[in-house]
Amino acid sequence: MNAQEGEPWQYFPETGHNVSGDFWKFYQETPGAAFLFGSPITEQFTDTRSGRLVQYFQRTRFELYPENPADERVLRSPLGELVFQRTPPKGTVDSSNPLGCRFYPETGFSLCYAFLEFFDRNGGEAMFGKPISAFVFHNDRIVQYFQGARFDWYPEYPEGQKVVLAQLGRIYFDLVPEDAGRLLPVKAENTPGDIQTIQARIFTRKALTLGDDQQVLYVVVQDQTLNPVPGASTVVTVTWADDQKVTFAQSTNDRGVVILPVTVTGQKHGSLIMVETEAIFMGLSAKGRTSFRVWK
Repeated sequence: MNAQEGEPWQYFPETGHNVSGDFWKFYQETPGAAFLFGSPITEQFTDTRSGRLVQYFQRTRFELYPENPADERVLRSPLGELVFQRTPPKGTVDSSNPLGCRFYPETGFSLCYAFLEFFDRNGGEAMFGKPISAFVFHNDRIVQYFQGARFDWYPEYPEGQKVVLAQLGRIYFDLVPEDAGRLLPVKAENTPGDIQTIQARIFTRKALTLGDDQQVLYVVVQDQTLNPVPGASTVVTVTWADDQKVTFAQSTNDRGVVILPVTVTGQKHGSLIMVETEAIFMGLSAKGRTSFRVWK
């Protein structure tokens, strides 16, 4: 399926949500993604706390870092840590046995028995992070928290299925709390298909600055009909006179605009400061460039 030409996406009828762009690429490239992440429970949206593009799944949350290298643009939120901080356990289970456990000195906890087998079989530390708790009780079940997950023990389930990945995506969504309206299913054809291309323009408030001054950069992202594109991820790179670079990442507001204050420090008279931006939205991208000069 394609939400728009050139952009892969997939509709999940079981939850009524779409995954597209970098998020869908990451999902497809992760072995066992349906089991490890579950299905999407929201569309992608801009998190007002971080300014990042995010999307919730049943067991995880994706975050977009467009300023990172291509294979590191999508990261998963450390939901194990975030949920553990908000839901203190009610008692621990003494199950220490060095013969059946692996100790993690970085966190001070061990991983044991069926949890250890499940951990190694399904991606290990790269997928779940390190253990951050002992065996603890949650809702009368034995569980263990990891940086990015929680393992739950269901002794009544068949052999090989007794360890269950908690649905931390939905749990954290409710704990924050996020807008419950984002959980409402959408139709596949509701994926933004009318945006075929985007363009990014960048402007400076001042054409000339002092060597020590305040500058403001404006990024405007529009579609092919010049309508604003809210929620586009932008990366702005400022190249100073000595070729040192500084990078800023921010999403466009409801008017398709990013307003970015920048401090100018120690720049020499006559220097030309180059400014570039890249905007990304639903698999589409566009670049823009401008400059300003240091006059005094």
